Amino acid sequence: MIQTETLALLEWPRLCQHLSTFAATKLGAIASRYLPIPQTKQESIELLEQTKEVYYLEQKLDRGLSFEGIQDIGLSLERAKIGGMLSGVELLNIATTLAGVRRLRRVIEDQDNVPTLTSLIEQVRTYPELEQSIHHCIDDRGEVTDRASEKLAELRVKSKQFRDKIYKILHNILQRQANSLQELVITQRGDRFVIPVKAGQKEQIPGIVHDISGTGSTFYLEPNSIIQLGNSLTQIQRQEQKEVEAILTALTAKITEVEDDLEVLLVCVTKIDLATAKARYSLWLQANPPRLINAEETVTVRNLRHPLLVWQHQHEEGNPVIPITVTIKPEIKVVAITGPNTGGKTVTLKTFGLAALMSKVGLFIPAKEPVEMPWFGNILADIGDEQSLEQSLSTFSGHIRRISRIISAIESETSPFLILLDEVGAGTDPAEGSALAIALLKYLADNVKLTIATTHYGELKALKYQDSRFENASVEFDDNSLQPTYRLLWGIPGRSNALTIAQRLGLKSEIISVAQEQMGGYSEEVNQVIAGLEAQRREQEQKAETASQLLQKTERFYAQVSQKASELKDRERELKLSQEKAIQDAISQAKAEIAKVIRTLQQGPQLGQNAQKATENLQKIGETYLPVVVTPKKPGYKPKIGEKIRIPRLEQTGEVISLEDNEQITVRFGIMKMTLPVTDIESLDGQKVEIPVKPPKTVAPPPPKNTSLTIRTSQNTLDLRGSRVHNAEIELDKAIATGSATGSTVLWIIHGKGTGKLRDGIQQFLKAHSQVEKFELASDKDGGAGVTIAYLR
Repeated sequence: MIQTETLALLEWPRLCQHLSTFAATKLGAIASRYLPIPQTKQESIELLEQTKEVYYLEQKLDRGLSFEGIQDIGLSLERAKIGGMLSGVELLNIATTLAGVRRLRRVIEDQDNVPTLTSLIEQVRTYPELEQSIHHCIDDRGEVTDRASEKLAELRVKSKQFRDKIYKILHNILQRQANSLQELVITQRGDRFVIPVKAGQKEQIPGIVHDISGTGSTFYLEPNSIIQLGNSLTQIQRQEQKEVEAILTALTAKITEVEDDLEVLLVCVTKIDLATAKARYSLWLQANPPRLINAEETVTVRNLRHPLLVWQHQHEEGNPVIPITVTIKPEIKVVAITGPNTGGKTVTLKTFGLAALMSKVGLFIPAKEPVEMPWFGNILADIGDEQSLEQSLSTFSGHIRRISRIISAIESETSPFLILLDEVGAGTDPAEGSALAIALLKYLADNVKLTIATTHYGELKALKYQDSRFENASVEFDDNSLQPTYRLLWGIPGRSNALTIAQRLGLKSEIISVAQEQMGGYSEEVNQVIAGLEAQRREQEQKAETASQLLQKTERFYAQVSQKASELKDRERELKLSQEKAIQDAISQAKAEIAKVIRTLQQGPQLGQNAQKATENLQKIGETYLPVVVTPKKPGYKPKIGEKIRIPRLEQTGEVISLEDNEQITVRFGIMKMTLPVTDIESLDGQKVEIPVKPPKTVAPPPPKNTSLTIRTSQNTLDLRGSRVHNAEIELDKAIATGSATGSTVLWIIHGKGTGKLRDGIQQFLKAHSQVEKFELASDKDGGAGVTIAYLR
C-alpha cells in the first residue's frame, strides 16, 4: 500500500501517461500507462540496455523502428483459445500483425550493436504460411473471398443469378405500375426484396407486405412473382453463410494451434514498443542514460530537471525549469534540506524520487552527463498533508501514520531503500517535533541506504557536525528580490529570512529589534555566518563558471587547430602521392615512346635520315615530359563592365559599358558615350591597362604553282585527329613511305583545327622530312586550316 501511495505522491502515473503518447501500438500505450516497477537490479540493467539500443536505432535509421500493421490481437487469441470463431477482420488483423513483426525483426537483425533486442526478437515466430492462408481467404475489407473454396464461389454465382432475376422482374413492375408506387426504388426488409406501394394501391400489385411506413401511407410489398425466387435466394444465402463460417472456423483452428507462439510474439513486440517509447521520450526530454552505481560510489546528477515541469513548460506554456545538482558521497545516509516556504524543497524531493524511478524502469534521466544513480529496491515517500476530517486525523497524525507504514516496510524487507520526507516532524509543538525528527532521521541513518528530508527546524542543521553520515543542503533565497531562486546549495544550511522579509515589507523597526533581542545575538551571528558562506559559494561558482567557459573555448580552439593540422597533413600526403603517381605515369609513358622509337629505328633501314628522325623524336619526348619552369606573371589591370574608370586626357570619370577585343572600350560619362582605346583609360587608383604583345604571324611563302592533280582518295588520305604529336609523326612517316613506294605524289593529312598544336607539329615534321617537297593548307571547301596537303618527291 505504501508503495502505491508513494507513486501517487511523486505523480508517477502522470509521467507514465506522458510516456504512453510516444508508444507506436495500442499494447505499447497500455503497457506505458501501467508501467511495472522492476524488483531486481538486473531487470533494470536489461531495460536500460533495451532503451539504449532503441535510442541508437532511432538516430541511425531514417524513420526509426516501424510498427506498421501490428494490432492488438490479444482478445482474438483469447476467444480462439476458448473455442470461439474469429471474424474476417480479426483474422486479417492477425495476418497484418505477423507481417509487421516480420518486417520489424528483419530491421533489427540487420543491425549491429543491438544484442539485447536481437535476443528478444529471436524468440518470435511469424508463420508466413499462416499469413498467406489468411490473405488467400480474406480480402482487405475482412470479407471471405470467392477463392476461399470452390463451393463458396459456386454459391455466390447462383446467388447473383437469383438476385439478377429478382431485379429484372421488379424493374418491369416499376415500369408497368409506376402510378401505384410511392417511389421508383427497390429496397429490402430483412433479406426480402420489396417495393414501396401506395396504401390505396396495394391491391393493384398482389404480394406480401413486410413493413408499413410510420405514417401508414406506404406499404413495403414483396410481389408474388418474386416470392419463390426470394425463397431460393434465402436458401442459397444460408448455405453461403454456412460455408463462410466453415472457412472462418478452419482458419481459427490454425490460429489456435500456434496460439502460444502468438502470445509470445505479442509480449516481445510490446517490450520492444515499450523500449521505443522510452527511447523517444528520453530523446524528447534531452535526457541521458544513467549508470547504476555501487554502494561505495558517489551519487552524481548534474542539472537535473523535473520531467513533469519540462512537459508543462513545453506543452502548457509553463515557466522555464530550473535544474538542480545532486552530489551525495557514499558515506552520507541523510540529507537535510532547509530553506523558506515555496523555495523548491518539495519539488527537489519529487525530482530526485522520479529520477530514481526512471532509472529503475529503464528511462533516461533529464540531466547532464555523466548520470550516476544507485539502484533502490524501494522508494517510499511522505510528502504533502494527509489531514482527514472523515478519519479525525490532524496534519501531524497523518504524517505519523504514513511514517509508521514506511518503518514497517523497512523492517519487512532488506533491499536498498530511498526515503523521502517532507517537513519531517511538522504539525506539532516545535520542541517535540524537532526531537522526534532527530530521532527518526537517526533511525533511518542506521537502517536505510539514503534519506532526504526537508525541514524548518534549526536543530537538524547541527546534525551534520555531530554525525558524519548527515549532510546539509538548502534552497537559495535572494535578499534583494525577497524571492527564492529554486537553486539547491549543498553543504550550506538554510538561514531564517523571516525578520529580513518583515523589515523589507515595512514592519516597524522597533518590532524587528525586539524580535532580534528575543532570538538572541547567537542566532543572528549564525545567520550572518551562513550569509557569508552563501556569498563565498556564489563567488566561487562564478569563478568556476568563468573557468569552465575559458576551458571550453580552449578545448574548441585546440580541436579546431588539431583538425586543421590533420587536414593539412592529409592534403600534403595526397598531393605528394598524386605528384609521385603523375611522375611515374610520365616516366612510364616516356619509356614506352622511347622504346617505340628504338624499335622503329631497329626495324627500318640503318640510314642517317632515320637516325636523325629518331633523334628528333627523342627530343620531342623530352620536351613533352620534362618539367618546364614557368615564372608566373602578375596579371595586369583589366577593366570590367560596370566599373568606374578615369579618362586622363579628358579629365572625366565614366562607366565601362562594353569591351571589344581587349583593345577598344565603350565608356559612358554623363549623357555621352565614347569608344576609345583601352590605353586611354586608367582605374580610379591609377592602374593602366597592359596590352599583351602579339607574336608576329608567320606567313608561309606562297607555294609554287603545282601543275599536278591533287585528287583526294582513301589511299592518299591520313586522318590523325585526336592523336598526340609523337604518335602522329610515326603514322605520318609510314604514310609517306607507303606513298613513295606506290608512286603517289600527294598526301592529304586531316588533323583538325583545335588548338593548332597538332597541325604545327605535323608541319614541322613535314618541313624536316627529306621526302616531302612542300606542303600547304587545303582550300576552304576541302577543310581549310584543318587539312594539310603534302607533296612528295
